[in-house]
Amino acid sequence: MEQENNESHGDEAHDIESDSVVYLKENDSLCRPLLVKRTNTTSQIAIIGANTCPIESLDYEIVENELFKQDWRSRKKLQIYQYILLKWAFALLIGLGTGLVGFFNNIAVENIAGFKLLLTTDLMLKHKYFKAFAAYAGCNVVLAAAAAALCAFIAPAAAGSGIPEVKAYLNGVDAHSILAPSTLFVKIFGSVLGVSAGFVVGKEGPMVHTGACLASLLGQGGSRKYHLTWKWLRYFKNDRDRRDLITCGAAAGVAAAFRAPVGGVLFALEEAASWWRSALLWRTFFTTAVVAIVLRAFIQLCATGVCGLFGEGGLIMYDVSSAKVLYNGPDILAATLLGIIGGIFGSLYNYLVDKVVRNYSIINERGPAFKILLVVAISLLTSCCSYGLPWLATCIPCPTDQSTSCPNTDVSGNYKSFQCPSGYYNDLASLFLNTNDDAIRNLVSTNTEKEFHISSLLIFFAAVYCLGIITYGIAIPSGLFIPVILAGACYGRLVGRLFASISKLDVGLYALLGAASLLGGTMRMTVSLCVILLELTNDLLLLPLVMLVLLISKSVADCFNKGVYDQIVKIKGLPYMEAHAEPYMRQLVALDAVTGPLVTFSGVEKVRNILHALRTTGHNGFPVIDEPPFSDAPELCGLVLRSHLLVLLKGKVFSRHRVLAGDEILNKFAVFDFAKAGSGKGIKLEDIDIEEEEMDMYVDLHPIVNTSPYTVVETMSLAKAAILFRQLGLRHMCVVPKSQGRPPIVGILTRHDFMPEHILGLYPHVKHHK
Repeated sequence: MEQENNESHGDEAHDIESDSVVYLKENDSLCRPLLVKRTNTTSQIAIIGANTCPIESLDYEIVENELFKQDWRSRKKLQIYQYILLKWAFALLIGLGTGLVGFFNNIAVENIAGFKLLLTTDLMLKHKYFKAFAAYAGCNVVLAAAAAALCAFIAPAAAGSGIPEVKAYLNGVDAHSILAPSTLFVKIFGSVLGVSAGFVVGKEGPMVHTGACLASLLGQGGSRKYHLTWKWLRYFKNDRDRRDLITCGAAAGVAAAFRAPVGGVLFALEEAASWWRSALLWRTFFTTAVVAIVLRAFIQLCATGVCGLFGEGGLIMYDVSSAKVLYNGPDILAATLLGIIGGIFGSLYNYLVDKVVRNYSIINERGPAFKILLVVAISLLTSCCSYGLPWLATCIPCPTDQSTSCPNTDVSGNYKSFQCPSGYYNDLASLFLNTNDDAIRNLVSTNTEKEFHISSLLIFFAAVYCLGIITYGIAIPSGLFIPVILAGACYGRLVGRLFASISKLDVGLYALLGAASLLGGTMRMTVSLCVILLELTNDLLLLPLVMLVLLISKSVADCFNKGVYDQIVKIKGLPYMEAHAEPYMRQLVALDAVTGPLVTFSGVEKVRNILHALRTTGHNGFPVIDEPPFSDAPELCGLVLRSHLLVLLKGKVFSRHRVLAGDEILNKFAVFDFAKAGSGKGIKLEDIDIEEEEMDMYVDLHPIVNTSPYTVVETMSLAKAAILFRQLGLRHMCVVPKSQGRPPIVGILTRHDFMPEHILGLYPHVKHHK
């Protein structure tokens, strides 16, 4: 980490002051918080650990300096229209790209998993049971090892869901490699391999990450590292526009995963984005509409039978609209019960996932070989459960009034023969030996009340619930939606069977309500989940019950812990700013969080002083103070960024005397010279070559100083300052004195200054809770 947690503090080389937490390298790409030890009364601390990793905040604030103002005044209408048109063109490209990736993922999974399952079924029909297991487990292990190798050796940041990382990025956290082209590649192919390997994971979370990576690639104008650059795309070289594009990408990912365009917009609004505006709503809606059109076109293509072995390409749609939606008092009681069950099981799920991920991180830190071994071990366990547990089920006679074939041997369906004789099917095999999407279709299928034994549903619920927990955290791209939907649909169907005598609802609809309850209990989303489920199932009449279930399950689960994505963000050590301030912040003021000496520059500063500050601190922002003769009294001129200083120093517009030279700088530089480069591509301090005679020369900082930084008075409540910081998407917040006769600025607050570890480390006596 370029020590941004201490941007405003300290001027000794390699000193990190005022923090009680630092972020140390974990899993080659992300970071976790480790406690540090305070060494003396000057608030210096000793780091317990090794190298720090590069987690920084993003510059969402518009830097209003003289260069920016001059560029804005000189822009013609044609350039403004071109900029607006490009925004919509990018939204179109993100929608097209994400839709195509979503289609490819579904087709690839259906064909790879279909081949594996057909091979297993053929051997079972020949009564070669051990060969069938060897073929099934062997295919799973090979696919799992390939997915793990991609993650371990190419892009460790691609492991897991990806939603927590996207959520943190949109909050302002720039974690290393989370949106890199290599991460995009591994996310696509690793997700296909992992889902095809039979893991209890989904491709929905990875699709959100994929959409965000595509948007980031467009926003950066391509990738210089991989020689994929397009000059005509380099119009959005700032974090603010990239944030909007990545929000569109996240919405497109949900739309592509669930064929739920409106649900994608609401997911981005409710769960992913920390900052929103009306113009962004229009663009995300347009992006998801493009995704929906692309998927609809391919669904019609797949209806002709050219898409593969299973179904119509696996493009998810659990259509339950054929069932009559009539409900009475007992059904509302059952929905309330499902909400309570979902809240309890959801909070337990989150608690166990938290424990598992923390333990897996210890194994994963040992290197790629251990990552792959862990994945292979979980793959073997999953294969044993999927193949072994159906032997516990009894064979059920095929229904006589069904139009579909029973048992199914060459296509996906509700009736798998497994070891059963002709005319019978194994209900557990119909759930285990299927793709996850088809297993959900079977569970929410309507007019099939007695299709699954109660014992089979209990076994499948226990297996999927546990396997979903122990699978998350291994080194493969893995979504949480599908495991949760599978487990929730199981106990939903069970409750439907219990209430069958007094209920008017179909058991398939109870399965849907159960899935909604567990989703609400784990994800803690309401509006977006409600709309996603309704778009998935094409049944608006179930809306009141789905709303009731989601509200109850979220309320119950909130009594125990946070949502699963919030927990994972915390485990990864990403400094996420919550939407609300912690209660103990009301006991403190802004000045209380400011620690350490402040590093400032004069409006016209000596080159030597700037280089010394850049070399001896990790600060990314420096206050600039004008003093006589440039002002009547010391006054805060504004804030200058480290990246802008580096560009200015490399241009060497120096003068031998301490005079204003703004016009010369304005003529030599353009706004795009100071634009934000892609990750790791900006000018570094080592790139600057300053001669000895130039060290005592002066440089005028006025043209690049942000003259309108956000400031708060030192007596403002820290809680109020935290809310302002988060809602405005800031990186630096200047703290100014309340009284006159003091220096014009007393400190700078950054993201890490608002972290609980920092504040409670400084003031352990404050009450953490109300």
